[in-house]
Amino acid sequence: QVQLVESGGGLVQPGGSLRLSCAASTTSFTFNTMGWYRQAPGKQRELVATIITGALANYADSVKGRFTISRDNAKNTVSLQMNSLKPEDTAVYFCNGRTSWGTYWGQGTQVTVSS
Repeated sequence: QVQLVESGGGLVQPGGSLRLSCAASTTSFTFNTMGWYRQAPGKQRELVATIITGALANYADSVKGRFTISRDNAKNTVSLQMNSLKPEDTAVYFCNGRTSWGTYWGQGTQVTVSS
């Protein structure tokens, strides 16, 4: 059973930065796509950013220019650098990995942006 484990969430003031990391429990295969999604209270889970093995990234309009996604294919990890954080970025952030045979999710890490 492949697991994705997130780390790096926490409480930060508006305008601050956080870095989220996600590591897969195996390096026996490489995810086609890795990414981050988030879910705020009372809202549906939404895409934040994704990145394919060739490093082509896709971002939600709400985070473009503030967030940067990166991955290490050899280590099967994905990271999300979040700058200029806003209160509306508050959510549980989930790591996601997709292969030709399935989709995997982490358990989520809380990010709270508040003064």
